[in-house]
Amino acid sequence: MKTHLSEELLNINKGLSEEGVKLRIEQRGGKLNLRGPLPCRSNTGITRIQRLSLGLSSTKEGLKEATKILQLILLQLDHNQFEWKHWTSSATQKAHKKEENDALLAVKNFEEAFYSDPIRKKSPSSTDSTWKGAYSPYFNRLLKVNNDLKTSLNSELFLVTLKTYKENSRSRQQCSIALNALAKHIGISLPEDWKAQASGYGLHKANFRELPTDDLIKEYWSKIPNKKWRLAFGLMATYGLRNHEIFFCDLSCFDNNENNILRILPNTKTGEHQVWPFPPEWVDLFELKSLKEGYKALPNINTDLQKTSLQKVGRRVAEQFKRYHLPIKPYDLRHAWAVRTIHIGLPDSVSARMMGHSVNIHTQNYHHWITLRDQQKAVDDALSRQIHKT
Repeated sequence: MKTHLSEELLNINKGLSEEGVKLRIEQRGGKLNLRGPLPCRSNTGITRIQRLSLGLSSTKEGLKEATKILQLILLQLDHNQFEWKHWTSSATQKAHKKEENDALLAVKNFEEAFYSDPIRKKSPSSTDSTWKGAYSPYFNRLLKVNNDLKTSLNSELFLVTLKTYKENSRSRQQCSIALNALAKHIGISLPEDWKAQASGYGLHKANFRELPTDDLIKEYWSKIPNKKWRLAFGLMATYGLRNHEIFFCDLSCFDNNENNILRILPNTKTGEHQVWPFPPEWVDLFELKSLKEGYKALPNINTDLQKTSLQKVGRRVAEQFKRYHLPIKPYDLRHAWAVRTIHIGLPDSVSARMMGHSVNIHTQNYHHWITLRDQQKAVDDALSRQIHKT
């Protein structure tokens, strides 16, 4: 081994020591091995100082592969998944498969922890839907990118995966959330500008598109032939509800509640919260008082979360919009409600709470309209001061 390579090996082992890692990469002849505390081959539960032959040559490339393999073994040890039988084939074969195994193991560990969460266990159908919709597609993309590039499981891989989605798309934002959760789980530090890289929660492209006006919303409502779906449409438009929330709210407010304050139930996406109607007169315009009869006044779809999921319920609503050839999507009604509250001057923190998300998400989603409102207010205030001076 050349001197510069010996120094590189020394530096790697020094770094491992500083991180509290007891495994070391060593040179024996012209080959590289790992040496340190590993599970005993014959006595489960006992750890002994042992040597693991890698079959890698003492070269710069071999040292790089040895470092990757060491990181994989550390990951397996951390999750009690190290087995000697996995290391009986040649190290060369392992080196070729390591990148895929590394990422795949991390995803499987995360999935196991995800489904083992005591809170999620209370709603298995919803948990399964969340995994398949909000995590699995993005982890599959990560594994595909990892397999194509044959790279290590590191922050660069996460960033490359994120950038496979279009800027300012909801998919890119959701990918960033999923990958951030995985990174925290396995201890990978993402780039400092991760949030900036992940920008685009879906409405950013819609910032400059026209959301339906109040008059158009009234027109679309009148064209829905089925009374139950008209009520569903009116409920979403008046309260800015998510698709599935139509079927998971306390409709008793339409009986004796003069303010018609709607309570969203705890088993929804973001838990219990209350919403006020904007504008209030739409309660009567869209005949929402008839909802005091309860859910039988709404479309008859399966809402048993032991047999379905919030995502499937929401998809059913979106499908119905298409069947009626409505030129808007359900979420357009929600966005229009949010913009309406901005225009009337409702504090962003209050509006965000009613929508069941954070102020940060609210500001991110509706930045264009919030900025316009604040600028207009500043202009009005300045003009008002000028008038008083004269």
